[in-house]
Amino acid sequence: MLLRPVRDDEQDAELVREIAAAAFGEPHSLYGPGGPAAARVARQHSRIRHLARTDPGGCWVMEDEGAGPVGAVLSSKREGTWALSLLAVVPGAQGKEVGKALLARALDYGRACLRGIACLPDDPVAARTLRRAGLTLHPTMRLSGVVDAGRLGPLDGPVHEGTERHRELMDSVDRRTRGGAHGPDHEELLRHHTLLVVDDLAGTGYCYARPGRVEALAATSRRLATRLLTAALLATPPGDTIRITHVPAEAQWALDVAVTAGLAITPSGFLALRLLHPPELALTPRTLP
Repeated sequence: MLLRPVRDDEQDAELVREIAAAAFGEPHSLYGPGGPAAARVARQHSRIRHLARTDPGGCWVMEDEGAGPVGAVLSSKREGTWALSLLAVVPGAQGKEVGKALLARALDYGRACLRGIACLPDDPVAARTLRRAGLTLHPTMRLSGVVDAGRLGPLDGPVHEGTERHRELMDSVDRRTRGGAHGPDHEELLRHHTLLVVDDLAGTGYCYARPGRVEALAATSRRLATRLLTAALLATPPGDTIRITHVPAEAQWALDVAVTAGLAITPSGFLALRLLHPPELALTPRTLP
């Protein structure tokens, strides 16, 4: 077996994407369903290359001389928080300690970080693997369906479209809600999502969204978090299905918005944490970025 870093090029981006698709199935590959296939693949490639560029020591591919690529891991470090974005092993190599070796390399990369976070799919192997690594597992929920905009009513205050100039505001909110800022990840998120921002006497917050997805949300109060999620749902094209995964039980305000909007609430994977509490005022459906 050969363990090598993921390169910041299109060939390795597609290689990692294919490993994830084989491990989890195409509908649940690297970053889940949503959008036309070509656009989805382009986003996946961009995100893989982003991490390979910012965290070369945390992104690895395992190759077998005979079978070819058999697994991949993507992880990052941001202000003392280690995040696992992907751990995937192709079916033929599962049960052969490929995942264990990949995770060990990613954990070693984050050994100086006090905090850790990973969003896990409904996969018992992934849950066992992260629990054995010492992370606590917290069941999460998925909000999905067609938004009934007429039931949401008007917003209780202004929401503005954000830009790169809101970077310091977002990093400050991140530090309060998840223990550390996303830092360079905001550049990648801005490439593919609309940024919504609130900044008034009640506090601050932000939300990244695109048709069918709420990518990340954080705010300094339940009122502002509710306003941001409501604004993101109201911006969903009529008739389109929206999907928000890995919502922790602590975020009851998000469930209230989902109930009002007519969305379904179902179990959906785990949030794996190290020296962190499940966030009440942040939604991070995926840990990349």
